[in-house]
Amino acid sequence: MIQNTTSDQVAEAIEDDELNAFLETSQEENFGVSTSPVKRNLHIQPYHPLSFIRQNIVSFLYKKFVGRTGNPIFSVYDNLSPVVSVEQNFDSLITPATHPSRDKSDCYYINHKYLLRGHTTAHQSELINMGLNNFLVVGDVYRRDEIDTSHYPVFHQADAVRICTQEEVISRQFPTPVPWARVAALKTSTDVLAHVVPKRAEVMFQVFRRVPNGEALQVFEKSGMRTEDKQQEHTLEATKLMETELKSTLLCLAQSLLGQGLVHRWVATTFPFTHPSWELEVLHKDKWVELLGCGIMEHAILHKAGAGDRIGWAFGVGLERMAMIIYDIPDIRLFWSTDSGFLCQFNNKTANDVIKYKAVSMYPQCINDISFWLPEDRLYSPNDFYDLVRSIAGDIVEQISLVDEFVHPKTQRTSHCYKLVYRHMEKTLTQEEVNVMHRLIEQAVDKELHGIVR
Repeated sequence: MIQNTTSDQVAEAIEDDELNAFLETSQEENFGVSTSPVKRNLHIQPYHPLSFIRQNIVSFLYKKFVGRTGNPIFSVYDNLSPVVSVEQNFDSLITPATHPSRDKSDCYYINHKYLLRGHTTAHQSELINMGLNNFLVVGDVYRRDEIDTSHYPVFHQADAVRICTQEEVISRQFPTPVPWARVAALKTSTDVLAHVVPKRAEVMFQVFRRVPNGEALQVFEKSGMRTEDKQQEHTLEATKLMETELKSTLLCLAQSLLGQGLVHRWVATTFPFTHPSWELEVLHKDKWVELLGCGIMEHAILHKAGAGDRIGWAFGVGLERMAMIIYDIPDIRLFWSTDSGFLCQFNNKTANDVIKYKAVSMYPQCINDISFWLPEDRLYSPNDFYDLVRSIAGDIVEQISLVDEFVHPKTQRTSHCYKLVYRHMEKTLTQEEVNVMHRLIEQAVDKELHGIVR
């Protein structure tokens, strides 16, 4: 069943006045929108495309993973407070203290202890500590980011976790008998999927079935070594089999959302909270697009959360990225639009309907450049400039790109040149209107960033 709860302990730890003050200033200064995105909850709004994606992911997991009585074993949390502690967002996930994701240029900190979550993974450890083994968290997340048609400072994630004990692992089943020596000999995830994953997508895939001497299989090993294929605590066999279930589950999920004919590939990557880790990419309009990230959960996270006797996998998928592909939505800003021309295309529809977005109108772009010397009295990140622009121009700025970087040969001072693309979603902008806004940005660069406009 879907659980609608809030992060009471964190909410109570923050003074109401302090949080309200942050939200009042953040909606303009940080996010550049007229209504605070913290209160929008687009992913649970009826007839919103992001809600449709959430519904389809939940429905897939409910059907895919059922208990002995036929009931879904996954619990779903889609209304947890986005205000989390530094412990939740980073420390509980063993994110290194020097990891760039902790930087103020990447996060929206409320104070030194609390911030708006940078990922829904922030709730992972507390839910495991509560005794949950299979769960999905869906919600809004906040990151300072570049500005273009596919990036926005607020977006939505679905984050799933599945963990099990040694006894639960060896009691699982393959759809058909597979010689254990053959499974253990498989070297890559591609080998595992090709030889082990059932060809019938509707078969409820389980990890083990009639494996010879299955009761002797071990999930954990002592004095193991960490390699690119496994963690030191896990046996290679257990890791490969969990990887097989994870990848087959996600491939079936992608096919259920995007169609059986999708072209995909798995790309090895690194995340602070999983190892080994992968990204699922799909071929979309002749380009490879990252769809989601996943991996075998770091055992240190499970141990810290009181589940050291378990092994698990996790994945995270961005709802906007999925919706843009499925519904042919060209600009991420559209998800926040209140324009009836956008919303009416989803009204009275269901998550199973085939919907393709039709542009109401395409207004022309206005392009201006800005060059300035970077400040010398403070650290500077391009995200500082992006946030400054958002605070003044909001969603009227469609894209910002760094087009030139110059270092003065004598003073060694650095200059950046950015191209700003202005385009309103609902009307035509005049160059005069854009110039007024551009001058405000130039003034703010001098005043707020301590840069010098050239």
